Amino acid sequence: MVVVTGASSGIGRAVAFAFARRGARVVLAARSTGVLEDVARQCAAAHPSADALAVPTDVADSAAVEALAAAALARYGRIDVWVSAAGVGILGGADGTPPEDVRRLFDVNVMGVVHGARAAVPVMRRQGSGMLIDVSSVLGGVVQAPYMSAYAMSKAALITFDSALRQELALAGARGVRVCSVLPAGVDTPFFRHAANHTGRRLRTLPLLMSPERVAETVVRAARHRRRRVTVGAPALALAWGYAVAPGLVRTVIGRRTGHHYLSPPGETPLTTGTLYAPSGATAALHGDGDG
Repeated sequence: MVVVTGASSGIGRAVAFAFARRGARVVLAARSTGVLEDVARQCAAAHPSADALAVPTDVADSAAVEALAAAALARYGRIDVWVSAAGVGILGGADGTPPEDVRRLFDVNVMGVVHGARAAVPVMRRQGSGMLIDVSSVLGGVVQAPYMSAYAMSKAALITFDSALRQELALAGARGVRVCSVLPAGVDTPFFRHAANHTGRRLRTLPLLMSPERVAETVVRAARHRRRRVTVGAPALALAWGYAVAPGLVRTVIGRRTGHHYLSPPGETPLTTGTLYAPSGATAALHGDGDG
């Protein structure tokens, strides 16, 4: 039985489909109620053994996440895998992004994962088994980029949280409960369409986008083989290798490419808070613009 947050769009939706196609019972969480229910119907129809429950949830709300876990237990009696894929983004300079937007991003990207662990780990410890899978990113987990400081900080925090949680579980003797960090690079999802933007600049393109289905297959394999940390795809592995060998060069290249190529000149797009405070609704989708 698998719980997936952020299941209405992007990586979370792809993960829900990937487990459902294998006959898993899935509980899906996101803020966009109508879209989430539609994804649940598709998951239930994906395999004769599959079943799906939609539970509208804002992962920044600890009580809502506890209710999500309770709904999963009431329906299926256990939680075998909990995938935290809910996330929001901000494009903006470190000195130009409103602090309340940074705080909201951390509430979703970091505290959402913490709330998930607090809800799922006690259940898994009672069961004697279970797996938490947290979708981090190469951006923050390995490298950084200008105008993405808040997002990168949040994803770096997940790496630290997962590592400390593994140690705590080992010390408690809960060896059947595993924690995995998944680090993709650029993924073809609506992420940047949904991101808050305080730069006044339009995202023109990204290089080497991988499909969300690729990330989802990695998540399924990680759950099966109980991996601790997985870097997804050749671009992500190349970035990690390059940063280990020549960190200064990689920082310079990423900075220049972001500042002069990936973003348009200033003033081309209005400032927006994206989906920080409002659900994606009708703009939720599996894929993004695919223009990488």
